Amino acid sequence: MAKRKLPLGLVLGSGFLMLCTAPLSQAQDRTFAWGYNTLGVPGVLEMPSAFSRPDAEFVLSYSQFGSQYRSALTFQVSDRLSATFRYAGLDGLVIDNAPPEQTFDRSFSMHYRLLDEGKYAPAVAVGINDILGTGLFSGEYLVASKTFGPKLRASVGLGWGRLGSFGSFSNPLSVLSDSFDTRAPYTGLGGELSTGQWFRGDAAVFGGVEWMVNDRLRFVAEYSSDAYTTEVAGSFDRRSPINLGLSWQANDRTIVSAQYLYGSEFGIQLNYLTNPTKSRTGSGYDPSPVPIVPRDQIAVATWAEVDDASFKSKLEASLLREGIQLEAYEARGNVLSVSIRNKGFATASQATGRTARILTRLAPREIDKFNVLLSETGIPVTSVVLRRQDLETLEFEATGADQLRAGTAINDETRRISAAWDSYPLSSFRVEPYIKPDLFDPDAPVRADAGIAFSARYEPVAGLVFSGLLQQRLIGNIDENTRSGNSVLPPVRTNALLYAQASDTSLKELTAAYYFRPGADLFGRVTVGYLETMFGGVSAEVLWKPQGNALALGVEVNHVRQRDFDSFFGFQDYSVTTGHVSAYYDIGNDYQARLDVGRYLAGDVGATLTLAREFDNGWKIAAYATKTNVSAADFGEGSFDKGILLTIPIEWATGKPSKTKLNAKINSINRDGGARLDVQGRLYDSVRDLQATQLDASWGRFWK
Repeated sequence: MAKRKLPLGLVLGSGFLMLCTAPLSQAQDRTFAWGYNTLGVPGVLEMPSAFSRPDAEFVLSYSQFGSQYRSALTFQVSDRLSATFRYAGLDGLVIDNAPPEQTFDRSFSMHYRLLDEGKYAPAVAVGINDILGTGLFSGEYLVASKTFGPKLRASVGLGWGRLGSFGSFSNPLSVLSDSFDTRAPYTGLGGELSTGQWFRGDAAVFGGVEWMVNDRLRFVAEYSSDAYTTEVAGSFDRRSPINLGLSWQANDRTIVSAQYLYGSEFGIQLNYLTNPTKSRTGSGYDPSPVPIVPRDQIAVATWAEVDDASFKSKLEASLLREGIQLEAYEARGNVLSVSIRNKGFATASQATGRTARILTRLAPREIDKFNVLLSETGIPVTSVVLRRQDLETLEFEATGADQLRAGTAINDETRRISAAWDSYPLSSFRVEPYIKPDLFDPDAPVRADAGIAFSARYEPVAGLVFSGLLQQRLIGNIDENTRSGNSVLPPVRTNALLYAQASDTSLKELTAAYYFRPGADLFGRVTVGYLETMFGGVSAEVLWKPQGNALALGVEVNHVRQRDFDSFFGFQDYSVTTGHVSAYYDIGNDYQARLDVGRYLAGDVGATLTLAREFDNGWKIAAYATKTNVSAADFGEGSFDKGILLTIPIEWATGKPSKTKLNAKINSINRDGGARLDVQGRLYDSVRDLQATQLDASWGRFWK
């Protein structure tokens, strides 16, 4: 197709002129996009728009037309920035005139709203598709969108790469530099930033119109600048750049769309929306807490009158009904100290509140203060000292939580309660089903194993834990993965197939761990045994984590040997000393950063950067990237290790009190470079959840 030479001013100016000629309806939101396109990006049908979705929205998207489908996970990282991980299946893909083949492709996109919509000015956004993929969806864009009244929107944009492949003309950015004229062909193993391609090569104009027929039904039409030159020969007949669609908002979480694309194909799309800041169950289904009893209604006046056995029995039983483990208690003067382990509530602040309510019902009148000692695996972490009078007077105050917090002391605590009585030894045994998913590998979208897990735990004294995990696989297809065993590095992860195939019964963990407090603001752990499926040995960790400090530092050292493939008691010849120095930083506004620097399981040396957004209710979405001294060629497909970490608290979904969280890891491919030991019981998250910063963030749940 012949290229047309258009000046920059004409291309941008003519496209945006129509958008800027009507004032914004005051009833229309200036920020939110009305939907997602087939790539999972805020947009029209196939093309993007300049608006964003609501802050923190998380969407699962699936679309299919012709011989390809796309599934996507999109997170609105901030009010302006959204990020999308995409997994696409393409049948009949034609590359370099080779025979058509089926391909599964992973890619990553970013969409950023540069300018908000004003009374006359449009919203403007910039985006990059396929930042860290194979280049099949590679494309960049600058787009402007304008609202006309409460029901009509229009978007016009300029695209490069795939979005500059139909109706293309010479790059307007070449007025800045001749380097923008040429877009180098994609080469490499995937996973690398191809910055030399961004906004380079031919460009093309795209656009779309959205009309809200009513509050739920949306009609969409667009002009696409994607020529589908890679897929079209083997997948469908692209006859027209015009796409049409209807989108139905079935409810506040589901959007269903029907599409007619490129004059030849019918398509469907399903978006499932959720938002970590909005619980599915409103205020939840927590059982009502016991009422606070004023001390003048307590019959016992002094601690000397307390029958220790009766007090212990009542306190232990009352706490256990709340899902709280009593570890120890003691009375000194007018202060009653109680060491607890929260096993039932998502936040330590709620467990603290339930404990304080119970103490008002049992403590003699002479007790003026309650010291609730929050413990993790038998080691003290935080002391929460509450005034009894505050509990009695503020329970039903509108601002009672804030007033109570003002009079409450929260401090680091290193001293275990030295009472004559404590709850040790402790033991537990569980039998439960398990599912182990393996998502989005290069050959199949979903693999999984399922079976029965047997776990046991024994704590003879505070801080010492013996634990084990045995799994019996009943069904699954993870052992059908064909990508293992081709690494030039020591096969510390790529031989996962051999572990999956060796036995349906496996001893995943069998360890002894000791947790301790070396000093103020310091926490320690030593773990020995079969640490994970593939490695056993010894792991030691020290963490410096002051109360209320945004910065924490940790050091971990491990010496491990590779386990036999049946994951029972034998070992192989490979051994390695691995470890990291870690820095954790709470950026604020729910954002966190973590940097781990050290040596990985394959002997490579480098660093892992993790950026996360964590909400007060326990939702956490993170992205990580690891770069070591292993070259992209030696690492293999993907070039370096990277992925997404997702944590969803069960309480958020069910509304019932629970500490259980679902954790998922989605990485581009499982390779040996940048692999880290998967030892349980690392200190930072468990310690941080019990400290002042997290208590303050969820203090409103104290009375709940």
